[in-house]
Amino acid sequence: MIGIGVIGYGYWGPNLVRNFAQVPGARVVAVCDQRSERRALVEQVYPSVKTYADVADMLRNPDLDAVAVATPVSSHFELALMALQAGKHVLVEKPFTATVTQAERLVEEAERRGLTLMVDHTFIYTSAVRKIKELIDNGALGALYYYDSVRVNLGLFQNDVNVLWDLAVHDLSIMDYLVGASPTMIAATGMAHVPGKPENMAYLTCYFPNNLIAHFHVNWMAPVKIRQTLIGGSEKMIVYDDIEMSEKVKVYDKGIIVSESEDAVYQRHVGYRTGDMWAPRLDNIEALRIEAEHFVDCVRNGRRPQSDGHAGLRVIRILEAATRSMTNRGQPIALE
Repeated sequence: MIGIGVIGYGYWGPNLVRNFAQVPGARVVAVCDQRSERRALVEQVYPSVKTYADVADMLRNPDLDAVAVATPVSSHFELALMALQAGKHVLVEKPFTATVTQAERLVEEAERRGLTLMVDHTFIYTSAVRKIKELIDNGALGALYYYDSVRVNLGLFQNDVNVLWDLAVHDLSIMDYLVGASPTMIAATGMAHVPGKPENMAYLTCYFPNNLIAHFHVNWMAPVKIRQTLIGGSEKMIVYDDIEMSEKVKVYDKGIIVSESEDAVYQRHVGYRTGDMWAPRLDNIEALRIEAEHFVDCVRNGRRPQSDGHAGLRVIRILEAATRSMTNRGQPIALE
């Protein structure tokens, strides 16, 4: 039986506790939160779970095998490092860390100790994203041309991170999983419309080899909520709408046909191909439940998580470079 502890019982912590409590072969043994009212809530809902105000005290619990960190990003590195150094496997909420240096340090520590380090990239465990991954991997889309994502709403302004770190982190984790390659260069622009607050809207472009381009539009000040991604390939195109209830993924047999005129070598003609649209059947299992089961399986059997520390590092590398680019009004930044 894998003993799970959760640090932070605010917005996301209760979801983690609820899902880990339902995973076969695992049990939630501890929850840590500095606020007494949040600890009291845990004790009311889960009377068998021991609560702590201090992380160091919780990490000394002999029944604790793994820890999930669900706190503000500024504390992720310190808490995850403490847990790893205490010999615990770790799941960290996104964004993974506040800097690339911190992410590299956690990856190194976990690998040196032979511990599981996983990042809570929840969206890659949804049935919709996993179906898209299947379609891309089996060649149904052909060569990928573009990845275009919009995630906007009239949202909660954050104090510690800009809108890229708050919203684009979701889509970057999805892109990293689907594309299976890292961009070679990025450029970002954005604007802060509220004095004293970080940028509330931003545009990020990622350039890949082989003419693949990805673009992300994120905004805390939109009048409507949009969660839509377009993926274009040489054979088919996909529209992924996370707000859609019944048909989140739609596959379009549409594209272009480029042909060269026999009598004019330098003139290319573009034609259009239009076929059917179909929406694949998707299961309705909660993504966080799948993720929790995956984490426990990796801890128990020593498997490498799909959203491991390296995946988190790749996303943080893009976000850190994007922030530098945005500070310099869109200056392109080459990635290692």
